[in-house]
Amino acid sequence: MTSPLETQRLCTDLVLVFSLALLGAIIFTSNSAAGETRNSCTNPESRQFDFWVGDWDVFDVDKPATPVARVQVDRILGDCVLREDYRDTDGHMGESFSVYDTASHRWHQSWVTNRGQLLLLDGGLHDGTMVLSATERMPDGSDRLVKGTWTALEGGVREAAVRSTDGGHTWVPWFDLMFRPHAANNSDDQKTVAALDSEYQAAVKGNDAVTMDRILADNFILVTGSGKKYTKSDLLEEARGGHVQYERQEDTEQTVRLWGDTAVVTAKLREKGTDHGKAFDKTVWFSDTYVRTAEGWKYVFGQSSLPPPVTTQ
Repeated sequence: MTSPLETQRLCTDLVLVFSLALLGAIIFTSNSAAGETRNSCTNPESRQFDFWVGDWDVFDVDKPATPVARVQVDRILGDCVLREDYRDTDGHMGESFSVYDTASHRWHQSWVTNRGQLLLLDGGLHDGTMVLSATERMPDGSDRLVKGTWTALEGGVREAAVRSTDGGHTWVPWFDLMFRPHAANNSDDQKTVAALDSEYQAAVKGNDAVTMDRILADNFILVTGSGKKYTKSDLLEEARGGHVQYERQEDTEQTVRLWGDTAVVTAKLREKGTDHGKAFDKTVWFSDTYVRTAEGWKYVFGQSSLPPPVTTQ
């Protein structure tokens, strides 16, 4: 038989073992939760807004030549949070903090300014556009709805916002901004336009109407040396019809000149192929004019020379 003292010691030992086991379970659970917390920002949803990260010059969409603000967006807190530092040209400054809430499966943004403004927005990614909404309390006690959108475009990010005072039945534009990489110099723009024009020439050669449609402005006009004029629709219809087959469609001696948001490409173009079965082989000089828009550089006007006269020996 065990004595009362031995029994007491046995109970004490069992309590100690149980306590240690419980403590170990608590530590394991805590570490697991900490591990989940550390890894919670690696999921794809938490990276949906990464396209906004960068050092930006900001422009009104309808005035793309004059910057209105400088914005820095970077990742903080273990890459879990996007912090925006906004400074515009009239002294308005603000910061926002955006995070994907894994509990609600929604994006949240808190926006504060040096003018006492506060907006708490929520939403998510829809068809590639980040859409966040908020209810803003007005000084008279009424509520106003705010909806902002961020869309990645060629050459930057477009941010726009609308507001409603009737519960969302009607919306009034608030602002429409284009974010472009800060201090993009002429060399960068020249390379971009040169590559875009080369891409266009390759698309013409391959009768690639989809690429031509993306590069051409809707009001595009081409004027040839013989005085003929072609619209965007004319060129796309020709490409889709496939009546012109190119053996060669290559430019040389390409130069790009910039004047603000306008670029002019000049080059010598060698064209060889068949048009409705009739062979052609000619060389012309052309000038292509591109304009920077909210959607990136667009080809707006083209002009080509007559082929030089054929000389005989």
